[in-house]
Amino acid sequence: MIRPDSPGPLRRRGPRPVLLHLMHGMLNWQDWPNGSRNWNENWPSFNANPELIAGIAAYRRHPYQRDMIDPPVIWEEGESRLLDYGPRNHQFTPVLFVPSLVNRAYILDLIEDRSFLRYLAAQGFRPLLLDWGWPGETERSFTLTDVIAGRLERAIIAVGARVVLAGYCMGGLLTLACAERRPDLVQALALLATPWDFHAPDATHAEKLLKTLPALQPIMQITGTLPIDALQAMFGLLDPDQISLKYRKFGRMDQHSPEARHFVALEDWVNDGVPLASPIAAEALEGWYGANRPMQSAWRIAGLPVDPCKIHMPCIIAVPERDRIVPAEQALPLTRLIPDAQVLRPRAGHIGMVVGSRAQTHLWQPFANWLSSLTKPRAASISRRRKM
Repeated sequence: MIRPDSPGPLRRRGPRPVLLHLMHGMLNWQDWPNGSRNWNENWPSFNANPELIAGIAAYRRHPYQRDMIDPPVIWEEGESRLLDYGPRNHQFTPVLFVPSLVNRAYILDLIEDRSFLRYLAAQGFRPLLLDWGWPGETERSFTLTDVIAGRLERAIIAVGARVVLAGYCMGGLLTLACAERRPDLVQALALLATPWDFHAPDATHAEKLLKTLPALQPIMQITGTLPIDALQAMFGLLDPDQISLKYRKFGRMDQHSPEARHFVALEDWVNDGVPLASPIAAEALEGWYGANRPMQSAWRIAGLPVDPCKIHMPCIIAVPERDRIVPAEQALPLTRLIPDAQVLRPRAGHIGMVVGSRAQTHLWQPFANWLSSLTKPRAASISRRRKM
């Protein structure tokens, strides 16, 4: 599928927004008072950290290109599609993975040796991946109700059997709401690094994100989306020093090593974002980060409140111990609200949990064990009658 923003002559897009990262590296270069300040006719000129520049340049020219072949598409609607990774002789309930709306779905199928979905398929399970796609004219008008009570539900119905529903990050919020609405479609629920209390451990970051909304509204009205670079800047500001550090470290790597290849594959995904439909962006910034509606039992889908206490099905919740994007304090309330949920605490970060060098030990295998404990021969076909 050709992306509307497919790159031109340059090999890759990132790191984006590159000017923000360069300016941060310049202003925080510890040696700039001694060596990087030059004066020319009384105007100051600052030089960026040469290690940061070298690391970014090495990333930009690295020869890696993702060449993973997509599995069969079993359903499509608008810009979305459902990919079937399952082996032909699968004997288990389908496991439908739902990623965030702002990141590309292939983080769960990154490269050959870092693919959560292909690992599960090799164990005999039937993983399915909902690729939300690029928001077209229709999707730009979507609300969260349209996504959850509309497109996600229809994707599940298209499978033809009750599913294990697995949501990653923002996708966890979508799957939780869907599982509560339609238990006739969902056999079990998995929430991976899913936030719920957006004001934990304190509300400072949430307040900062909310304050960006007025400045973003003009571009959101023009384009119908919250643009990728704006989203990337928000994520980058969570830990701006980390971005500079990782590129400086990359510049010192053996560029032919597997470690360098993994770094580039992951960074390509990080910088290959998806814009967020304006109505959903407003709901998320105002409702989640501003009012903390999920934690206040005030988040509603199709007019009804989303209540984790009403989830009465097997559930596993993975809360990474070193997550900077969704701190553990944001995700742990779900472990107390959902009855009898099994809890995993991977010793990893938000992304490392699913694609890190020890992801198989920390998440993939425990997740497969959980699936084995609840998935028996394939469930009977579901009724297409909607819940009244």
